[in-house]
Amino acid sequence: MKVAIYTKYGSPEVIQIIDTKIPSPKPNEILVKIKASSVTRADTMMRQGKPKFGRLFLGLFKPKNTALGTGFSGVVEAVGSQITKFKVGDVVFGEKLFSNGCNADYLCISEDMVIENKPANISHEEAAPVCDGFLTSYNFLKDIADLKPGQHILINGASGSLGSAAVQLAKVMGAKVTAVCSTRNIDFVKSIGADKIIDYTKTSITNINEMYNVIYDSVGTLSYKDTKNLISSNGIFMTPVLSGQILCQTLFNPKKVKFAATGIKKTEELKRLFLELVDFFKQGKLYTNIDKSYKLPDIAEAHHYLETGRKVGNIVIVNP
Repeated sequence: MKVAIYTKYGSPEVIQIIDTKIPSPKPNEILVKIKASSVTRADTMMRQGKPKFGRLFLGLFKPKNTALGTGFSGVVEAVGSQITKFKVGDVVFGEKLFSNGCNADYLCISEDMVIENKPANISHEEAAPVCDGFLTSYNFLKDIADLKPGQHILINGASGSLGSAAVQLAKVMGAKVTAVCSTRNIDFVKSIGADKIIDYTKTSITNINEMYNVIYDSVGTLSYKDTKNLISSNGIFMTPVLSGQILCQTLFNPKKVKFAATGIKKTEELKRLFLELVDFFKQGKLYTNIDKSYKLPDIAEAHHYLETGRKVGNIVIVNP
């Protein structure tokens, strides 16, 4: 089987496609033949070793975990002796973190992890990025912000994977959504449910005369200092993008500024959120936008495109 890895920090050119043996599932695991997998901004940041203080956890001089990709969708090819939930031929999707990577031909995963049967109304390409965009944003909107019907949320980076997921989820949760994006993405962001659009190429967010219960900066380009006058007395500023500035702001304003790494939540908590998302997709309430698809040998090109900042929705790797 082929798998994408990186053994040093750097540009997309550090990514290698290597051949390795197809893994055999342990008694509590299933072997999945991957049909599609995700490529995310988090992947590019880990590949670059950024922010640099993150290397204290990723590996000081070179990455500890050389694998790429966390979201996947595929078909069960073999099952371990203790498996009761899945069988060979089942179509499944989910997420495997801190592993040997999902940008590959196969993976082994425990049936107790974040994995479920794929809804029939979404494709492998649409399913693969769900845990990267929707699961992360749902954690922020539901568990961190406790977003309520009628509340007003501002979503920065509304056309990206996290942002477009957040717009849809906020509407499902009954909130009013103001979305921030560029001119060329206004129609797309309107189409997924935003009530109001702010074109950041024409209007500075700091000049807005409006109050929000929640500001969700999905791309890490804002700060609490610049937006605190837009946040209601009981409101919060939250972001999944860690920086030195955000780290300091969470320390000095823990009630107003929230950062979280969704991937380090307990598996039981992630599965709770994930299964709720599965129901939303089955009901047709959520939609995954795929900007571009690449083959595994072209994954470096996918990383290059992601780093242009022009991505609308999600990027996926598709296997034959």
